[in-house]
Formats: sequence, structure tokens, C-alpha cells
Amino acid sequence: MAVLGIFGTETADVASSIYYGLYALQHRGQASCGIVVNDDGVFHAYKDSGLVNDVFNADVLRSLGCGQLAIGNVRYGTSATKDRINAEPIVVNHSKGKLAISLDGKLVNGVELKREMEMNGSIFHTGNDAEIISAVIIKERINSSSIEEAVCRAMGKMNGAYSILIMSPQKLIAARDQRGMHPLCFGQRNDGEYVVASETCALNSVGATYIRDVQPGEIVIFTKEGIRSITEHCGETPERMCVFEYLYTARPDSSIAGCSVHLARKRAGAFLARVHAVEADVVIGAPDSGLDAAIGYAEESGIPYGIGLIKNKYIGRTFIDPGQNVREDKVKIKLNPVAETVRGKRVILVDDSIVRGTTCARVVKLLRDAGAKEIHIRSSAPAFLNPCYYGTDIASRKDLIACNHTPEEIAKIFGADSVGFLPLEDVFKLGEGGGCKGYCAACFDGNYPTEAPSSGENKYDYKISENKTND
Repeated sequence: MAVLGIFGTETADVASSIYYGLYALQHRGQASCGIVVNDDGVFHAYKDSGLVNDVFNADVLRSLGCGQLAIGNVRYGTSATKDRINAEPIVVNHSKGKLAISLDGKLVNGVELKREMEMNGSIFHTGNDAEIISAVIIKERINSSSIEEAVCRAMGKMNGAYSILIMSPQKLIAARDQRGMHPLCFGQRNDGEYVVASETCALNSVGATYIRDVQPGEIVIFTKEGIRSITEHCGETPERMCVFEYLYTARPDSSIAGCSVHLARKRAGAFLARVHAVEADVVIGAPDSGLDAAIGYAEESGIPYGIGLIKNKYIGRTFIDPGQNVREDKVKIKLNPVAETVRGKRVILVDDSIVRGTTCARVVKLLRDAGAKEIHIRSSAPAFLNPCYYGTDIASRKDLIACNHTPEEIAKIFGADSVGFLPLEDVFKLGEGGGCKGYCAACFDGNYPTEAPSSGENKYDYKISENKTND
């Protein structure tokens, strides 16, 4: 998931700018997208299921008109929440005005908050947490002097991983959870026009210059008078940014917490080459997020790097597609081997991660059919052993191949000659030189930074009572 917002003082075609920014963030979510434009307090919204270039065309963008503020969202959904009704941003009218909200993340106490408000008469129409967050904010707004005060109060009740944008008729508000689990930054373009985004690559795509990250627990308010910051929740808990941003989620040309994603992935490949060395003739990467690590592996090992797989650019990320059958169908047409690179050679294939094993097994067969003599798989992430409760669609241990099989068994299942994972201790070194003070790697080590999410309505298989917490 990803959020994007623009605040300006002059009326402009902000819808087109949001469109191009969302295009740059498409890798973070492919289920749905939406844009809300604020023209002097009048909100014009459009959202639907599908990719950015499918949902928005010239006519739709024109229908949104011009304005001074706008927010957008790209979202990936689980099989239970991929319908159009769950698309964001969400627009809500309430007794003190209106707001639109865009979310990247997930609450761990969302079920409890929703149940509490339903018992008091609230009605919910979607299955996503953005609507829950909006309801909490609106409830606090009734007794608050401003929307930012309501957001600050609401943050004291919400627990989980979230980066959110809230647009009121006069303000754009950016807020990040106290642990800073998902990235959020802002920059400036033109005179007085600010852009807030999940990644710096979106700032670049709309011509904005990066200023800084929103700090964990911080609320940043953009108004005609300038920028203000509320830091009441900063420092409440240790920082725990999702380390998977470096491994997979973010685009390689982005900088997360002051560290280049491209360099972090090259570093992961170098660590792999030191720990899981093997005699081979060529190193190749699994497009797209495995390529940087493959370059790092090749540079560290001295084994030549080659282009061994070509990705169909019109197929999205199979990892974030809901449903195993959908993932398997897309893998069949997603990748093609470059036979000249691998024929008769001992091949090291570097992938960004091995989660369910769907892609790897298929890729090994492709490479064998193309004539590869040996295939050694190296994962630039540690073994996935635990579900994620913070916005990544890893719902249950039964879906994770490393939970039930050793690396040797996984290699046999894939038809590979060997499999090696990035050591857990190395994953915390990927962002060295950046400004992050701590990481969440619970999907690898089970060290969750929050208590277990609520059960009941939530479909996840919660079994984390035996795990420690970071706090």
C-alpha cells in the first residue's frame, strides 16, 4: 500500500500530479487506487479496482477538476478485501466538516476499535482499516479544537503499523505510527507546494525535492501559514521500521530512512556471497527486486553477472496477488529465461525472498529447460517463519515453505542444487549509514513489536503468544 498527497495554495491540476505519483508507487499495491481533489473545500473523488493506468484516463482526470489539495492511494488487498468498496482514499462527512483519508498499513487493534464503535451505533461499509481510523478521528474531533488535535488523540488509541494522510477542507495532515513501521516522507516543488509520499521515488516523479522523513509518532500539518509539527507521540516506543522495505517492498531508486534501497540490496547480496559461496559460472537475479542483490553477490564473489531472466513488464508482482491460483497463473507468463546466459552453466539465482515457493519452483524448471547445468538459489532475505500482522499479506505459517522444510528439502522441492538464505544477523545491517534506529523483522525472527492482533473477525491464524516483544 502507498499514500500520496499534495498541498498547494494556488489552484492547479493536482489530479494529474497525483496520478503520476501513484504510477511511481504502483509496485506497493495493484488491487485498487483512488484520488480525491480538494477545490476550495469541495471534494471530488474517484476510485476503483485495478491498476493506476486502467482506473484513470484523461476523461476521469478531467472530471476531478483542479484544486489546491489532493491525496491518492494504491492498495493491495487480501482475497477478502480486494473489492472496489475497499478502495481508498475514503471520504467522510461529519458534523464538523469532512475529511478524506489514505492509509498504508494495518492496525492490530482494529477489530476491537471497530467492535467498540459498532456497539455505540457506528456503521462500517468496508473491510479496511482506513475506515476504522477515520471513525476514531471523527469521534475525537467532536471534542477537539482542530483536526490535528483529533488525529493526535486518535493516535493514542490506535496500535499497529500505519502511515496516513488526512485531508480536510483547509489542511493536509501526515502522520506515522509511533514505531515508524512504514515509511513516509515529504518534499517541495514550485513555491509553497508540498508533496507527501510513501517513498522518495514518488517525489522525484512529480518534480519535488526531498526535505525529510516524517518521524515515528510525528504529525505534520500543512496549511497556508506553513508547516507545523506535533511530536507528542514521538519517542513513546522504540523505532521498528519494517526491514522488508529494503528487501522487497520499496523501489530500488528510493531512499528509505536515509539509506539507498539499491545499496541495501547490493549489501544483502554481498553478505550472501560471503556466507553461501558456491562454485558457479554466472550470477543472475530474479526480476525485479532480486537484481540489485545479484549484482552485489557477483561483485563480492567475482563470478560474472548476467541477465538470465526477462520479466514481462505488463505483469505485476505475484507476491502481493491474493490467492495461490492467481499467483501460479501469473508466474507462468511473468518470466522467460535467456538461454544464451544459462545454457551449460552453473547458475546462481538470487531472489529477493522465498515465501511460499510458488515463483522459485517455476523459475528453476524454466532454467533447467533452458539448459542450466546447476542451479543454486540464494535468497537475499532470511527464511520466512512467521506471519506478518502489519500490512504484508503473509497470513499464516501454513503458507510459508521454510516453516516445514529445511533448506536442503526446499532445494529438492524446487529441483535446485542448493538453497541458501541471508543470515538473520545480516538483515539488521542492510540500512547501515541511514537514520533508522531499529527494525521490525518479526516475519523472520518472531520478535513482534506489538501484542498479538485481536482474533474473532480477523481471518489470520494468530499463534504468537510464545514470541517476545521488542518493547
